[in-house]
Amino acid sequence: MPRNSFREIMRYLETDTFALVSEVWGAFVQNCVASYKPGVNIAVEEQWFPAKAKCSFTQYIPYKQDKWGMKFRLAADVHSKYVLNVFPYLGKGEQPENVVMRLVEPYLGEGRNVNTDDFFTSLPLANKLIDKNTSLVGVIEASRGLPPSVSNQAQAELFSTTVLKHDKATLTVYRCKPRENVCILSTMHPTVAIGGDTKRKTETLTHYNNTTVGVDKMARQFTVKAATQRWPVAVFYNLLDLAAINAHVLFTLCTGRTMPRREFIMQLVLELRENHIRAGGKAAAHDVPNDAPPLSEKNIQCQVHG
Repeated sequence: MPRNSFREIMRYLETDTFALVSEVWGAFVQNCVASYKPGVNIAVEEQWFPAKAKCSFTQYIPYKQDKWGMKFRLAADVHSKYVLNVFPYLGKGEQPENVVMRLVEPYLGEGRNVNTDDFFTSLPLANKLIDKNTSLVGVIEASRGLPPSVSNQAQAELFSTTVLKHDKATLTVYRCKPRENVCILSTMHPTVAIGGDTKRKTETLTHYNNTTVGVDKMARQFTVKAATQRWPVAVFYNLLDLAAINAHVLFTLCTGRTMPRREFIMQLVLELRENHIRAGGKAAAHDVPNDAPPLSEKNIQCQVHG
């Protein structure tokens, strides 16, 4: 290979860590955005995909059940669990605000609400979304620039609530355990109602608990993942799992039929297999020459005959 051609190729490979699958992944995300219009609430979550593939963005997290894996940032429709947008975490340097804005960019300016966990939630993010006619509800850590009065709630009564206001943002500090507070930042609730039950949960906390999606658990429940050391193959397995979730949502909405997701996936596999056989499987079987060498029963491998 000429030196200049090699350098040109390496220039693109070095700037795009995800280059081996970025084209396929980008086409998948475009189809996700084009095929579905989400409802009012969008959840931004983190997916942990177990994999021991060798690449720069495989991570080791000791407290997880599957300690080796890859992180994916995704946005999903709360009502249907449809995956709207997703991209991988490729290393340090990501700003949580930019991650959220990138995920929900196709759906800004239409009065929707974004739900985030404590990794993403911040007041600057809430202000950015307000400028795009989008509200925010999310759990926020006390270290994210909260006022000193929040840390003074250490002796607060159990199941008590403190509500603070800043411009269009409302901060709810709820005493969920004797030594633990839950802080909810919201630009969706100008006022916060408190439940009349024993735990007196706030309106913002109830809304947050009801708008989690859990795509991570859904993808693990029925997966095509198999052991592999090649990271593009592992990423493609995750693509298939997420595509199966979206296909089930679209099937339910378009046909009005209710089918268990496992049954739908099995039916989908059989249909894809049948289409593949019709398209080329039978023809390929007739193309094998009669004098082809027999395969060993012990080690059967695919062979290409010229």
